[in-house]
Amino acid sequence: MKRRNFLKLSASACAAIAALELEQKGIFKAAFAKSPKGGGGSKLPGSLGAKEIPSVCEMCFWRCPIVGKIKDGRLVKIEGNPKSPANGPRVCARGNSGVQLLYDPDRVKYPLKRTGARGEGKWARISWDEALDEVAHNLIKVKKKYGPHALAYFDHGASAEFMRDIFKTLGTENYTNEPAFFQCVGPAALAYLKTYGYVTTGTRQYVDMKNAKAMLLVATHIGENVHVSHVREFIEGLDNGAKLVVVDPRFSAAAAKADIHLPIRPGTDTALLLAWMNFIITEGLYNKKFVEKHCAGFEDLKKAVKKYTLQWASPICDLPVEDMKKAILLLVKNSPHVAVHPGRHSTWYGRGDTSRHQALAILAALFGAVGVKGGLYFPTPVKKGHLNFGCAEEEPETPETSISEDYYPFAATFGSPTSKIIEATRTGKPYPIRLWGINGVNILQTIPNPYQTMEAIKKLDFIFCEEILPTETAMWSDIVLPGATYLERYDSVYTYDLLTPYLTVRQPVVKPMFEVKSPFWIARELAKRAGLKCFNFNEEIEFIEEELKGAGLTLKSLNKKGGLVTYKANPYRDPDKLKVATENGKIQLSVEDFADEDLDPIPKFIPTPAPPKGFVRLVYGRCPVHTFSRTMNNKWLHNEVPENELWLNDKVAKKAGVKDGEKVILENQDGYRSWPIKVKVTPGIRPDTAYMAHGFGSRSKMLTKAYKQGASDQFLITEYEDDPFMGASSHRTNFIRIVKGGKVINLPELCPPPREIPRYKAKNRTGGK
Repeated sequence: MKRRNFLKLSASACAAIAALELEQKGIFKAAFAKSPKGGGGSKLPGSLGAKEIPSVCEMCFWRCPIVGKIKDGRLVKIEGNPKSPANGPRVCARGNSGVQLLYDPDRVKYPLKRTGARGEGKWARISWDEALDEVAHNLIKVKKKYGPHALAYFDHGASAEFMRDIFKTLGTENYTNEPAFFQCVGPAALAYLKTYGYVTTGTRQYVDMKNAKAMLLVATHIGENVHVSHVREFIEGLDNGAKLVVVDPRFSAAAAKADIHLPIRPGTDTALLLAWMNFIITEGLYNKKFVEKHCAGFEDLKKAVKKYTLQWASPICDLPVEDMKKAILLLVKNSPHVAVHPGRHSTWYGRGDTSRHQALAILAALFGAVGVKGGLYFPTPVKKGHLNFGCAEEEPETPETSISEDYYPFAATFGSPTSKIIEATRTGKPYPIRLWGINGVNILQTIPNPYQTMEAIKKLDFIFCEEILPTETAMWSDIVLPGATYLERYDSVYTYDLLTPYLTVRQPVVKPMFEVKSPFWIARELAKRAGLKCFNFNEEIEFIEEELKGAGLTLKSLNKKGGLVTYKANPYRDPDKLKVATENGKIQLSVEDFADEDLDPIPKFIPTPAPPKGFVRLVYGRCPVHTFSRTMNNKWLHNEVPENELWLNDKVAKKAGVKDGEKVILENQDGYRSWPIKVKVTPGIRPDTAYMAHGFGSRSKMLTKAYKQGASDQFLITEYEDDPFMGASSHRTNFIRIVKGGKVINLPELCPPPREIPRYKAKNRTGGK
C-alpha cells in the first residue's frame, strides 16, 4: 500500500465514536437562527445570546464537533455540537480552552526571519511577500543544487496537508515524515493492516467498548488520554457490566477501574500475550469455528507459541501464574464480545513493537472478537466529493538508495522514517538532505534524541516552519510563517466512519487575527512563487463545496442542519459471510508479507534490556488536560496543571531518601539531565519504573507560561532503536536516576531481572549536564 492510499485511509478513520442516542430538538434554537449579524446579545451575561457557529475542534487529533459562541465578533465560549453522536454538547478541558489558544498573547502574529543563531529565538518582522519569496527561493535553490530528495517535510494534522502536496510535487520521496506514525502509531497500524487488511487502529480505534462484555487494555491510558467519545464508550461499557483487565506497570486511571490489574515488568507484554495464546490453544478455549472459517495460519501459530507457557512467562513478566490465568479465563468467558483494545501509541521498545500489536490482533481473532458487538468492528465509509488540486498524484521517483524503501520494508506505507531523515541530514548518507519544512509538529519535543536533531538542523542550508506559537521548532527556524488556528480557518470536509458515521466541516468562527494566514493560502501562494502547477481552487470554500456536492450538500444546507449530518452504520458482519481485505479474505495469524522480508511472520518474544544498576526505566504518558507540548502555554490549562510530576515507587523512594513533593533533577544513562521536577511518591508504580507526563519542560523562552515548567521526558530519551518492520523509533529504552542537592543518587534495585532478560550496557557517554 502506497503512502497516498494509506493517508486517505487514515484520514477516513478520523471519526468520532457514537455513544448515546440523543434527542436533538431545536439544536441551535433562536441563537443560531436569529442572533444579530454582529453576534449581538452583548447585554446578556456570559455566552447568552451569542451567535453560534458549528465547526471542528483541533485541540487534539480527535476532532470533536464543536460550536463556537460569538459576541461582538469575539469568541466567548466553545461547546460540543449537540448534533454530534460522538460528544454531543460536551467538550473536554482542552476543547473548552481553545478560546485561550486563539487569544494567547504569545502567538506568532507576523512572518518572522531569524537574525541570531539558530535556537536563539532572535527574529525580525518581515512581510508575507518577503517570507514566501525566501522560502520559495530556497526550495528551488536546494532542489537544483542537490536534487529533489534533499528536501524533507515533517508534517502532522490538518494544517500540514496542503504543504505536503508542495513537497510531493517538488519530487522528493521525503514529502511526509509524519512523527504521528514514526513516533506513535506506526507499528500498531502496520500490524493490524497486515493481519486484518484495514487500519484497525490509527487516528481512531475501531473497537466496540460500549457493547463489550470484557475489555483488555495493554498500557492504554483511557481516562488520561482524554478523547470525549472514547472515554464515554469506555465508561458506558463498564456501566453495562463489562469486566476489565489492565496490563500496565503503573496504577493508571484505567487500572483503578479494573477487575484485574497486572503490573507487568516493562518490555515483557509480548511474552504475556504469547503465553495467553498458547494457553487458550492448548486448553481448547479459542473460538474453533471462527478460526477454522475465517483465519489463515493457525497451525503455524499453534506450533510457534507452544514453548510460551504461563510458567515460562511468570518470572519474565514478574506476574504470578494464577493472576495471568485468572485474567485470560475472564476474557475467554466473555468471548466473542471482548474488546481487545488495539492501542495507539506503540513506539515503545523498537524491535518488538510491531510484533506486540500483531499479538494483540491475533488474540482478538482467537476470541472470534471480530465483526461482532463488543469486539473489533469495520468502518462505514461516508461519501463525499473527490478533490483534484492539480498537484502531483503519482509517487515521486525513488533515488538509487531510498530512505523510505531500502532500510525498512514497510516504511513507505507511512513515509520516510524520521530517524533516517535526521541521520541523512547529519551525515549526508545515503544522500544529503539540506532543507526542512515543518508544520504541525514540535520536532524537538517529539523525536528521540533532540540533541541529534539540533545537530542536524545546524547542518541545513535552510529550515522553515508554519507555526501558531513560538515553539522550539520556531526557535530553530530561519523563517516562521504564522498559521491560523483551527478557529480562524476552513479545512477539508471531515467524514467519520465509526459506530455512528457523520459528516461535518471545519469553518472559521472568527476572522483571522493579526497577519496570520490559513494553511491553504500559504501553500497556494508558495506554490505560485515556486513555479508549481498546484492548487486550482482560489479559496477554501470552493473545494469545500466540491466535496459537499458529492454528499448531496452545500455549506449552506449543512449549516441549516446544525453543521453535521449522520448516516447509518454497518460495523458488524454476519459470521458466515465475514471477509477481510487481505489477499485471501481471511485474518492472517501468520503474515506472509513479513516472512517475505525475512521478518517474523508470527510474533516472538524479544527481550528488552533491563535497567542498568542504579537506574529505573523511564516511561511516560498523557496528562488529561494537555495535548503533548501543544497546550502547555494555554492559560486555562496551565492554571490547572502547570507542571508534571515524577512517579517514583514508595519503597524505592524510602531507600533512596527521596520525599514526596520535593524537587529533584533526573539524569539519564547518557548523562543528560532534566530541569527540576516534583516527585510523587506512590505504591502505584513498579520499583523498576518511573513515570512522567509527556510534553512539559518547554525550552522556548518565547512561551512565557510553559518555559521551564516541569521536566521534558523527550530530552531524556537519547537512546532509541528502530522497529525493523517500518522504522519507528523506540521511546521507552531509556533509564533515569536522581540528582538531589547536586549529589547523584543511585536507585535501589528491588526486583532484579531474570537471566532471560539482559541488562542494558551503558555507553559511557558524558551527556549534557
